[in-house]
Formats: sequence, structure tokens, C-alpha cells
Amino acid sequence: MLELEGLVRHFDGVRAVDGVSFSVERGKVLGFIGPNGAGKTTTMRILATLDTPQSGDARIGGYSVVDDPEKVRRITGFMPDYAGVYVNTTVTEYLDFFARAHDLRGEARRKAVSNIIEFMGIGDLRDRNVESLSKGLKQRVALGRALIHDPQMLILDEPAANLDPRARIEFRTLIRELAADGKTVLLSSHILTELSEICDSVTVIEKGHILATGTVQDILEGIRSRRILSVRLAGQNDGAERFLLEQPGVLNVHEAGGHLQFEFGGGDDDQVDLIRRLLAAGFPVLEFSAHSAGLEDLFIEITEGQVQ
Repeated sequence: MLELEGLVRHFDGVRAVDGVSFSVERGKVLGFIGPNGAGKTTTMRILATLDTPQSGDARIGGYSVVDDPEKVRRITGFMPDYAGVYVNTTVTEYLDFFARAHDLRGEARRKAVSNIIEFMGIGDLRDRNVESLSKGLKQRVALGRALIHDPQMLILDEPAANLDPRARIEFRTLIRELAADGKTVLLSSHILTELSEICDSVTVIEKGHILATGTVQDILEGIRSRRILSVRLAGQNDGAERFLLEQPGVLNVHEAGGHLQFEFGGGDDDQVDLIRRLLAAGFPVLEFSAHSAGLEDLFIEITEGQVQ
């Protein structure tokens, strides 16, 4: 559904986007992550046809953002990190305005506005002024605006910023429903725990370059040679830390939340042998587990926090 090929965009000598290439399959949710100034918003503005690359191209649904911007806009919904509102405009009027902008007319336009109000769960707000709504409700209306013309592709720049916990949960549910309905979603956010729950895969960008793309687990397995293990003992850990450090393949033993956590360079059979040796040495093992690495682990591991 989405293909980027060698996108380049620079400003006053700064290459905000420097040869960016990746793709997203139809009906999938891709998390687009990176430090501030990494090039995320510039990339998303190019995809939304609000900016033009110096070189390279991107195709949405087979249409080039450079050669066929009008066709791209018909099948793409864009939600910027800050969605402006109009003074003295109700929710219904706001959505109707954007339906008109997408050339929806007559009954088709009225039906589109009604369907979005129902889908977004904002029926009680239809006659409220948009500017009077809370941040979370404004985000709902802004997402409804991006969906008003029933696009195949959604580009969402920091859509969950400043939302309260309930609004974030509701937003995650909406995104999964949209993906289940066949829509493709490119989503940027600094709230990595949120992304890990709704994204099928991630793409990491820093200083305009793509560092990695794929599932979190696939990327981590490609860059980590050791697994992270954790053991919890009944009672004190006296002697356990020294014992672990003496075992082959064990590195960097430290206490974390009542557990001894360490890196281990062996395979599955070696891990079984390590557990057996711990028990044989008389250590009362209550728990022994592999650390489940998440999106935050990946982000810290492969980025350096550099900006341009």
C-alpha cells in the first residue's frame, strides 16, 4: 500500500530526510519512531503531498506523491501533530467543511459526516464548538476529519500526544478497528509503550536515515547476540551474584526490582544447564525468566539521540 524509495529532502544544508526507503502492507499498522529532529514529520508531510522531495519518490496505492498528488489525496487521510480548529464552528460544520473539500456532495456528504460522528462516538458533541472541546475530544474530531472521505491510507503524526489514559485506550481501539477494516496506518509517537500494543511493525529513523524496519522482535534478534535473563530467589541473594558471574556465558549481573538480571550468551540447552546448576548449588529459585524486550529497549539500543 505504501512504498518509499530513496526520499531526500534537505533544508539549508540539513538533510532532514536522506535516502529514506521502506514499505507498508495493506491493512497493517506501522510505528514510525525516532528522536526529535529525526525526519519523521518531514517524511509524513511528503507522503501527505504537503512537501516535495528533492529526489526519490513514494507511492500510495500505486500513485506517486510527486506525479499524482491529487490521486494520492483522494485515498489518503492526514492528521498533523497539531490540528487547528476554526472559531465558532461546530463539530458537524467542521466535518462538513472537510467533506466538501474532498468533493463529497449532497446525500453522500451528509451520510459521510453522520457515519464519522457515529464511528468516532461524538454524537453528543455534534452541536458543540470545536474550539471548546478538550484536547482528547479535539483529537477525536481531527481523526474524524482525516477519515471523512474514507481513505485507504492514514498518516497520523503524534495523534496520542497529551491524551489522558482513557482517551489513549479508546484511541488504540480505534486504530485497531481501522486496520481490521483494511486501512493502512502510518503512525508516529513518542509514547513507545502505546505503539508496541497497536503496531504490526516499526521503522526507526535518526538524522534522516532509516536504522531498522520490521517487527520489534526481529530487529532485536538481528542486533543482539545475547539474551537478557532474570532470576528471583527466596530470601537473600547472598552468593548468587558471584555464582552467576562464574558461569560460562554470563555477563553484567545486577539487581533490578528484587531480581538478579544478567546477559547470557548461550542457547536454550545452555540456559537449562544454568538453571540446573543454580538449583544444585542450593539456591532457592522462585522465578527464572527471559526478559521480554519491547519497543523502548529497541529504541535505546539502536538510536543515539542525535538531532540535526
